[in-house]
Amino acid sequence: MELLSITKTSSLGSKDSSQREKADSGMPERRATMPPPSDIVKVAIEWPGANAQLIEIDQKKPLSSIIREVCDGWSLSGSEQFALRYADGPQLYITEQSRGEIKNGTILRLAISPTRAARQLLDRIQSHGIDARLEALKELAKLSADPTFATEFINMEGIGTLARLVESGTHFGEMLAFTLTAFLELMDHGIVSWDLISLSFIKQIAGYVNQPMVDVSILQRSLAILESMVLNSHSLYHRVAQEITVGQLIGHLQVSNQEIQTYAIALINALFLKAPEDRRQEDHTNPLDQCLTEMASTLAQKHLRSIILNHVIRGNRPIKAEMAHQLYVLQVLTFNLLEERMMTKMDPTDQAQRDIIFELRRIAFDGENDPTGTEKRKAMYTKDYKMLGFINHVNPALDFTQTPPGMLALDNMLYLAKLHQDTYIRIVLENSSREDKHECPFGRCAIELTRMLCEILQVGELPNEGCNDYHPMFFTHDRAWEEFFCVCIQLLNKTWKEMRATTEDFNKVMQVVREQINRALAMKPSSLEQLKSKLRSLNYAEILRLRQSERMSQDDFQSAPIIELRERIQPEIMELIKQQRLNRLCEGSCFRKLGNRRRQEKFWFCRLSLNHKVLHYGDLDESPQGEVPFELLTDKIPVSDIKSVVTGKDCPHMKEKSALKQNKEVLELAFSILYDPDEALNFVAPSKYEYCIWTDGLCALLGREMGSDLTRSDLDTLISMEMKLRLLDLENITIPEAPPPVPKEPSSYNFTYNYG
Repeated sequence: MELLSITKTSSLGSKDSSQREKADSGMPERRATMPPPSDIVKVAIEWPGANAQLIEIDQKKPLSSIIREVCDGWSLSGSEQFALRYADGPQLYITEQSRGEIKNGTILRLAISPTRAARQLLDRIQSHGIDARLEALKELAKLSADPTFATEFINMEGIGTLARLVESGTHFGEMLAFTLTAFLELMDHGIVSWDLISLSFIKQIAGYVNQPMVDVSILQRSLAILESMVLNSHSLYHRVAQEITVGQLIGHLQVSNQEIQTYAIALINALFLKAPEDRRQEDHTNPLDQCLTEMASTLAQKHLRSIILNHVIRGNRPIKAEMAHQLYVLQVLTFNLLEERMMTKMDPTDQAQRDIIFELRRIAFDGENDPTGTEKRKAMYTKDYKMLGFINHVNPALDFTQTPPGMLALDNMLYLAKLHQDTYIRIVLENSSREDKHECPFGRCAIELTRMLCEILQVGELPNEGCNDYHPMFFTHDRAWEEFFCVCIQLLNKTWKEMRATTEDFNKVMQVVREQINRALAMKPSSLEQLKSKLRSLNYAEILRLRQSERMSQDDFQSAPIIELRERIQPEIMELIKQQRLNRLCEGSCFRKLGNRRRQEKFWFCRLSLNHKVLHYGDLDESPQGEVPFELLTDKIPVSDIKSVVTGKDCPHMKEKSALKQNKEVLELAFSILYDPDEALNFVAPSKYEYCIWTDGLCALLGREMGSDLTRSDLDTLISMEMKLRLLDLENITIPEAPPPVPKEPSSYNFTYNYG
């Protein structure tokens, strides 16, 4: 970069001297008012053992002509055997399609062409020398991330060669690790189909996963390859499911390496996520269906849950973002096992299902003597069903014909009645004996509560790509869903009594209960006991207090003088928020690159210069722990070049990647900077907070209004605080709507102050 600085300085110096010569010769001075053409890019090009060339690249010229000129500068023949690569970052090859991304000041490197590099590496990895083969595989693992090189290598049947090396079983240690890395990188480009992978290759990879003692790097890559197979090929899913079971993966959750744990849970999630939808209807004599049945039972069993709880969630290491995402996915997939029951309507003619309702009645009213006559028994049952709180007293089976929650609601009620019998009987009897119209209808409440919990926990929905919202308490009990229901139905009954509600208030009570549950879940209780404690503190009086406090913070002062004071304060508060946003942009943020494999953890960092004139950004090998120096961020965009900031579906990367476009959560965190000539810098924020910070800060840089939810919240909070401070001396004093009248003038001004 120092060479480039010298070049620019000397260029300016030569320009000044030429202007002086024109002045001395009497020639009229011509001022250069036009900016340099946008097609011209000034770069430095390196070659080992030679001084760097400082050249201007004309983007209109063919790339081959530019390479020929560079080779001529170093007297290199055969320019068609060479190519240009970036010297920093991923060091990708530059092609006609990607050359538009070259910026002024970029350092490039002359290298052998991707075709030549692919041929040389393919020959070297098949050589007999072990050291030469190891070095070739190491270089191949690095180059395989380049799509240009990958295309050439794959066209030379390179993937088949790597697969045969793995199948031979002759590679071990580092050599095998580099082979698997290169294979995975090449396959991730999507150039060839995963369906072409042979069964022997799958068995070999599965063998590495099942070996008790295997190198960590080999195990990590083997788990990643199996996950990619499952996610990208329906036919390979069946083969992998026969070779690897969830039970075999449990052992990898007990290690101390969180990366291995993350890959193991990711593979478990992939196996469940891609399981055929008709698995429950298949013949259970089918070996594959037996495997799927085993997987479903393994997911629900205590062994897997307790290992994840003790070795992952309660381990000695903090949970990283990718592990949190995989735990969230596992939580969603676990709850999705309830979807079948949730979408199953009750058949009023099915005696087995009707017997469950009879059992609910029997447990609640077992002490009462049944009348002998059929008509009397029917009348008594109708009365009992009414006391149980069903809408249809004569045939309560009709209450379970709506989906959701379908039969899942009846399952929850039966679990409560059998496993928490005292609680069940107390809720039913204390409400059935009331005569003041304040009874809480247990049946109706249980059905509606089940529907509400399905909505809150998104039962039946696919996991979101960017979400890490897992709840540790759901890993603390074998029947976490049912226990969660039992806690919430007691909360509902308690809130009903606190509100002194009647049947007409049913919807109001359910709204309060939803708010209580959401607020408690937001506190991330680590156990069901903690959940109970937090729900006890969130009683109806506390909910009213919180609502009133939030309402007052939004619109507590409505008189004309207060509104006028608010309008006067608002500009300085907005300026304060603006400065905070710009300061955060100067500190910078780390963004994760979205790719096929999340656990590659590729990051890039972006921050604003201290003078607010340039955005610096660049790739990082790992997530930074603190501030990243400007020197490590090799790319930059002048703020003056930014045309606009777009969000959501208008972002270029959202339009190009349909899978991301369909992901609502990723869509809500996406934004792009559009700058000259017609390029974009694309972001996916790690959180809603960072999204608001960056979109606000960029809008402030462009002189536009900051309109995020965070800005509105901060504005309301700061204005409320400032106004309360300014009005502190006026506490308990009524502020009039109009200013007081001006007093009359005194009859004379003949008055003095005597200071004696």
